[in-house]
This record gives sequence, structure tokens and C-alpha cells, in this order.
Amino acid sequence: MTAAEPMLSGPAFGPVSKGPARQLVVLLHGVGADGNDLIGLAPHLAEVLPHAAFISPNAPERYDMAPFGYQWFTLMDRRPEALDQGVRKAAPVLDAFLDAELEKFQLDDGALALVAFSQGTMTALYTALRRPKPCAAVVGYSGALLGVENLASEIKSRPPVLLIHGDQDPVVPFAALAHAAAALAANGVPVEHHARPGLGHGIDGPGLALGARFLIRAFGVQEP
Repeated sequence: MTAAEPMLSGPAFGPVSKGPARQLVVLLHGVGADGNDLIGLAPHLAEVLPHAAFISPNAPERYDMAPFGYQWFTLMDRRPEALDQGVRKAAPVLDAFLDAELEKFQLDDGALALVAFSQGTMTALYTALRRPKPCAAVVGYSGALLGVENLASEIKSRPPVLLIHGDQDPVVPFAALAHAAAALAANGVPVEHHARPGLGHGIDGPGLALGARFLIRAFGVQEP
């Protein structure tokens, strides 16, 4: 991260146990939203992760297609090479934020999980696979895997990944689910993927429950 790039910030929640954080869950919103969009998931996840701290940072750029919200990278040019360039620029900013938050809570990468939606999922996957040490898990909703062409030469970490996608998604094509899962598996990343029947571009209750159970297993905590 350069001096011109601001450190990310956003709403936080927990730990509900009121003790020191044992896990850190970072929630990454989609394009045009902000950190408030996903922090509402934290109380639900905290029911099974009472010792986790949750933070949902605003993406680093103002959304360039509306007068409100943030973006991890622009979508004005949607050619694959432009999207790859955009997420490559966003990754160091997210990396620096994750490192700072882990240091603040005195946790290591094994206590970190990324839970992300749409463009946040694209950014989470790209960044997590290239961090020097694997995080505990990545849970991605309604997203896609960018940078596939260079993944084999750039991958450094293989955290367990859960992908969930509505089969009626009008924003990010449902086919992105199978494409991402296949590419991750081909690169040795343990991956589970689930389709949500009838769901559009969003997160539903069953999908959230799948994510919660995945985090319980990834963190090695006992289910309540």
C-alpha cells in the first residue's frame, strides 16, 4: 500500500463474549455498497462464533457509477483484462488492512476468515490466494474468480473456500460458480460450492447457515 492509499475502515461488531477476540471475520461488500451492507450478518454469525471480532470495511474507492457507495475496483470496463487489473490494484490495499487488523487483535492468519459478497468475493479470493500465509477460510457469495490465467504461477496459499451462488442471479452469472470451483480445485484449493435454487443476487438464510457451519469447521470451534 502506498502513502496515497487510505487505510480502510468501517463498522465493527463483537466479540459478543466481551473477552479478547479469538477469531477475526472480515466482511467484504459488493460494488456500490459500503461496510454497513454486510455488518448485519455479524450478529447471526456471532451466535456460533461468540469470540469473533467482525469488521466490514468500506472499499477503497468511491463508486464511479453512482453518487453513493464504494467499489473495490471499477466496472466501467468489464473486459477480463481490465477486471484483472482492477482487482490486482485492490489486493494490496486489502492486504494491508488485514495485516493491521490481525496485529491489532494479536491474531495470526489461521484465525482470520473472509466473508464476502459479489465484487467483495472477487477481491477476497484474489487476495487470499496470494497472501503468504493461508487464512482459516473464505466464504464467497454471488462472486467470481478473477485472475485465473495467472493463478498457477501466483498462488501462495490454499485456504478452504466455500462458494454459494443463486441460480437466478441476474448480475454475476450463475455459471461463474462452477468456473470458480473448477479453477480453484485445479490449483489445489479445497473448495465446496452450493447453488441456491430460485435466489437472485443476494444472500439467503440457508446460504448464511451454510457459511456459519463452514466457519465453525474452519476455526475448529465447537458448535453451540
